[in-house]
Amino acid sequence: MRTSVTGIGLAGALITIIATTSFEGAVPPAGVTVASVPTYTKEIAPILNRRCVECHRAGMFAPMALTSYDEVRPWARAIKHQVTTREMPPWSADPRYGEFENDPRLTEQEIATIAAWADQGAPRGDAKDLPPPPVFPDGWTIGTPDVVFTMAEEFTIPASDEVPYQYFRIPTNFTEDKWVTAYEVRPGNRAVVHHVIASAQPGGNNPRDERTPGRVGLGGLTPNKPGVVLPRGVARRVPAGADIIFQVHYTANGVEQKDRTSIGLMFAKEPPVKTSGGGSIMQFAFVIPPGADNHEVRGSRTLTEDTWLTDMMPHMHIRGKDMTYTAYYPDGRSEILLSVPKYNFNWQITYRLKQPKLLPKGTRLEVVAHFDNSRNNPFNPDPTQTVRWGDQTWEEMMIGFYTTVRDLPAAAVAPQ
Repeated sequence: MRTSVTGIGLAGALITIIATTSFEGAVPPAGVTVASVPTYTKEIAPILNRRCVECHRAGMFAPMALTSYDEVRPWARAIKHQVTTREMPPWSADPRYGEFENDPRLTEQEIATIAAWADQGAPRGDAKDLPPPPVFPDGWTIGTPDVVFTMAEEFTIPASDEVPYQYFRIPTNFTEDKWVTAYEVRPGNRAVVHHVIASAQPGGNNPRDERTPGRVGLGGLTPNKPGVVLPRGVARRVPAGADIIFQVHYTANGVEQKDRTSIGLMFAKEPPVKTSGGGSIMQFAFVIPPGADNHEVRGSRTLTEDTWLTDMMPHMHIRGKDMTYTAYYPDGRSEILLSVPKYNFNWQITYRLKQPKLLPKGTRLEVVAHFDNSRNNPFNPDPTQTVRWGDQTWEEMMIGFYTTVRDLPAAAVAPQ
């Protein structure tokens, strides 16, 4: 059970769906028309190129590539099921709240076209209609990094048993402050790396202390995250002499394995005008009773300065049910910024606002989460257990991560 819910078993889960799901003909919604016989080369490849192959290609984390007809054809009916049920592309935000730049949802037209194509035998079509494939960076999704930091030694993951979170320190030896515009974590062994959280902090401090003054987040890796490229003119400061810290969650898979994870950084080529930061709203003091199907946990923070909000990322474990971010403004108004009514631990999605949201000084940012510790939760390993905060997936967390930007005084930017 634990293997499947941590994302290691995503491919196997999809195969099970294929074997057990009944696929019926889909009727396009009113007002939606599709070609009489859609073909892969003319109608389907353009949709997959726009919406799917960023993840479904060789070397990425999706369980199969979808970059050619021969790769796509065996999965045609499964693809139809996944898109008509809106399980793919993964996206859990309630569309009533907020507009997000990275919303990957298919249009009704695209869904109807894929369904009609699968229902009519998934024809290939004429080769002359095939569009050129999208071009992706080779290897690193952010492009070629300016510097790569790698764990000094391999870490051995046992064949079985729980592996406590591991913390690795990598000195940068920077002699001056660096402004980072892109970052990407690359696991040495995806089969056992469940997630990585990367940070930079002043050298010589305890790598396990996530509240170290001056600690700066450098993204991370979960089963579905590529690298992060900050908007033009925005950067994160990594101070001279900083250490890179990896917090790594390994999952044993039955065979002893080894890993050496790396992070690539790209530096600003011109002085940034804004700095990227952020924080989190956590609640450690919760107790989820056995069998509780809708246990509520709340946390909040009152902002001490005007804040431009850019991203939000809910984080819970396998009993996580839903999470909502709400802003309570100083003038008495309130606004739901993000609602995730069906949280899915397998998809650790960062929701990036189309436009930064100004939260005035004095705004109370509240995060409300619910947990399902009942037998109705198919991922619940043991509904008879009382559940508290803990690192492992069968324990729980309640964190509302968020990212911000603020103007950067010119005097604060040192030459690179």
